[in-house]
Amino acid sequence: MYRTKIEELLKWKNKTGRKPLIVRGARQVGKTWLIKEFGRLHYKNIVYVNFENTPELQSIFESDFDIDRIILTLQMHARIVIKPEDTLIFFDEIQSAPRGLTSLKYFCEDAPQYHVIAAGSLLGMGLHANISFPVGKVNFIDMHPLTFFEFLCAMGEEMIANAIHSKQWDALYPFESKLREYLKTYFYVGGMPEVVQAFVNNHDLPEVRSIQREILNSYEADFSKHAPNDIVPRIYMAWRSIPSQLSKENKKFVYGIMRDGARAKDFELAIEWLCNCGLFLKAHRIKEPRLPLTAYQDLSTFKIFIHDVGLLSAMTALDMNTLIGNDRVFTEFKGALTEQYVMQELHARQFDYIGYWTNERSTAEVDFIIQSASQVIPIEVKAETNVHAKSFRLFCTQYTPTTAYRTSMLPYKDEQWMTNIPLWAIWTI
Repeated sequence: MYRTKIEELLKWKNKTGRKPLIVRGARQVGKTWLIKEFGRLHYKNIVYVNFENTPELQSIFESDFDIDRIILTLQMHARIVIKPEDTLIFFDEIQSAPRGLTSLKYFCEDAPQYHVIAAGSLLGMGLHANISFPVGKVNFIDMHPLTFFEFLCAMGEEMIANAIHSKQWDALYPFESKLREYLKTYFYVGGMPEVVQAFVNNHDLPEVRSIQREILNSYEADFSKHAPNDIVPRIYMAWRSIPSQLSKENKKFVYGIMRDGARAKDFELAIEWLCNCGLFLKAHRIKEPRLPLTAYQDLSTFKIFIHDVGLLSAMTALDMNTLIGNDRVFTEFKGALTEQYVMQELHARQFDYIGYWTNERSTAEVDFIIQSASQVIPIEVKAETNVHAKSFRLFCTQYTPTTAYRTSMLPYKDEQWMTNIPLWAIWTI
């Protein structure tokens, strides 16, 4: 299936001053497949080492960082002569090799001619004590579940996806009903590659749910495997509280939902761990929509989403007929799936900052505030076609942003004070 990140990998390959690359992302978002596919398409050979599955190579970096010795060992393992110009070296699950991350510094400084990519789940990478991280010596690419654009491509709708990407609104008008149905399906299926592939193959929704539950179970098994023992119970509580957190009208994270009397200091490490793993997406409240937004964020007030809308719908056990059979998907669960979808689409775009705004009395709220280059852009999310938004108009009147967006199921419309973007085209922002 097509992943847009392959274009970023190609830019990295051809980049002057290229450094070893770390591909980050939560488990099962498609890191290994993407890098192998990139190697297949753009290199003559690929040397693949999964340090979790090849314990005999886990000690390769322990004695020293002599690159000539390391390359010779890799050649004997792969039975391939490594030529820098046409061989990709791929270290998978690099966190399982002691000093593996540190070795990237020496590839950068002593042997920059080699093309080296490292990957590993954020459930393991960089979260252990006493690891020397190669600061300034590596490039990064972040992987996410399939976006709605990639989902459309996987469904064989590349032409429609490209028309959305190029904002051909008039040409897309006859397909709005079809896109609405695809979006409902995406809310159920989500963007985890294994789940999407299974759906593309046979359109079996019970199988989709079964795979999603397996992924959720594997995540919970990883908590106890990778997290510090003293915060594991709190990680479970924070993770399992997400459906309840997002079912509220006000989706601000409330510690008391996890446990009576819970306080921020009891759970801040657990929440930060889940954020670092790529499983939680956090949006802080912005006090004032001014640049830079980080200077105006309220660190004590935030919303939490997870990284995939399909996994969220699986966590809530919403009936497939509710999600697929009618339009209740956009308002069921208090519109939480819609806001979750918008958050993950914005996150995949890697804007400089994503937060949300409320006034001091919390009587007015704008769902998302993003910073893009030198602009602060408000985004109001409406689940269906009822787009009355008193808070959004109040915000735009008070702060007069240069650009403002509402996303809903209405067609594209450019008004004087804001632009309505269909939900199925939110990635075009």
